[in-house]
Amino acid sequence: MSTATTLAAKEHARSQAEKVSVPTAPDGVTELTWAESVPGGRYTTRVLARGTRVRLRDVDGAACANLLLYRADAPWERLNAADTVKVPWNAYLGIGHPLLSDQGRVLATIVADSSSRHDALCGTTSLATNRSKYGDGSLHGASPAGRELFTVAAAKNDLRPRDLPPSISFFHGVRVEADGHLHSTGNAGCGTEVDLLIHLPVVVLLANTAHPLDPSPSFATTALEVLAWQAPGELDDLPNADPEYLRAVLNTEDTWAAAHPKGAR
Repeated sequence: MSTATTLAAKEHARSQAEKVSVPTAPDGVTELTWAESVPGGRYTTRVLARGTRVRLRDVDGAACANLLLYRADAPWERLNAADTVKVPWNAYLGIGHPLLSDQGRVLATIVADSSSRHDALCGTTSLATNRSKYGDGSLHGASPAGRELFTVAAAKNDLRPRDLPPSISFFHGVRVEADGHLHSTGNAGCGTEVDLLIHLPVVVLLANTAHPLDPSPSFATTALEVLAWQAPGELDDLPNADPEYLRAVLNTEDTWAAAHPKGAR
């Protein structure tokens, strides 16, 4: 459909809206604080409170949720992919894995996972890599690169390109071969989900775009569903008892308690 005129652009925009499915709340959840469907090649951003549970769903089996997190009250503190794999002694994300900041605090914990196909090693794509692979990596092109999408999402939160650290991604797995090479294991299939529990108020940036090691020669990223709801009680029952994780949680709780004394909460 052409968008060459204002009238045609209006018809195009309305036709796209009709194609977006409306997410529904999970069983037992009465109020959602975030519900959105993100098409392939698009981004989203939101500020979330401590105690929020976020569910990402690979709707059609080819989503790739590239994620960045920043402390909403101190955005200089942000997701650190290196510490996220180094501190827990595990490069592969799964239930109980913390997403750590560069200050050793837990920004989020993975509390449910039916995919097991994630990656904390490769980061996301650039304009140059997508241009080389697909012929175009520009923001409004047919195959937008992750960094292009992140740059715009960051700007909406007063963050600049230099504020973009390496991201992690969900729904496209990577494994390290014995010789050190990285091997794509692809997606796990339609309808798989991963849930994150937020420990500190955060700015979330999500770019749903092809993984750097996606073996497909064409850009075929499909929809990502995002749901969020309040679940503060889950911070008292976390799915990890490793000493490294508990130290990071204590570091996080100390920071929260100092900024929010009981009488002021």
